[in-house]
Amino acid sequence: MRNISFEKGNYYHIFNRGVDKRDIFLNDNDKWRFLQGLFLFNSKESTGNILWQMERKRGEVTFSTLKDFFTENKEEKEPIVLILAYCLKENHFHLLLKETEEGGIQSFMHKLGSSYAKYFNNKQKRQGVLFQGSFKAVRIDSDKYLQYLLAYINIVNPAQEVSERIKEEGIERKEEAKEFIEKFPWSTHQEYLGKRNSIIIEKEIFENIFPTPKDYEEFTDMVLSAKEDVWRAEHLFLE
Repeated sequence: MRNISFEKGNYYHIFNRGVDKRDIFLNDNDKWRFLQGLFLFNSKESTGNILWQMERKRGEVTFSTLKDFFTENKEEKEPIVLILAYCLKENHFHLLLKETEEGGIQSFMHKLGSSYAKYFNNKQKRQGVLFQGSFKAVRIDSDKYLQYLLAYINIVNPAQEVSERIKEEGIERKEEAKEFIEKFPWSTHQEYLGKRNSIIIEKEIFENIFPTPKDYEEFTDMVLSAKEDVWRAEHLFLE
């Protein structure tokens, strides 16, 4: 049972991983499918069969075809949560969400999780649960924590590919890590650097915290050089 209540206007760290720490993303196509779900299921309307319908009629679904679908069908998407950041790794994911509609996070995560699990199990010809129980959620109760979380999702989590002992030692090879995360396609780091636009996320409060990509880049440099709180914020790491 999740010991947390979701309140409209509050921010939450949402995360989960594969059961028995198994990989839930086996290739880039799996990650694209999950990202498509982030966009598609963030809606008040029932959209459960849209991906299936589009794949059947058109083949491969891209973000461009998703946007075209809603335009052609004159459908206005009414989001039920605000997605500020995400990061996908092979066996887990992290999201930074804001509750904007009563029950929005619960509804969104149920649709996202069940749809992706069905897709994955059908593709791999497997049965049973895919995720390690219900998704985990932590309420973000300060602006400092909010910035720590963005740093973890966009910078620290991908940088673990370069520095495995990042919690204990911080980043040892800063320039290598910086170059790696700038090319890493499965987080929202590129959006905040101004190098990519997304139909999934809204920067919202971060537009004031980081009014320009340069401000965010300076924040990135600070995080990569840090040897303090951000590496020791145990509640951010998925163990």
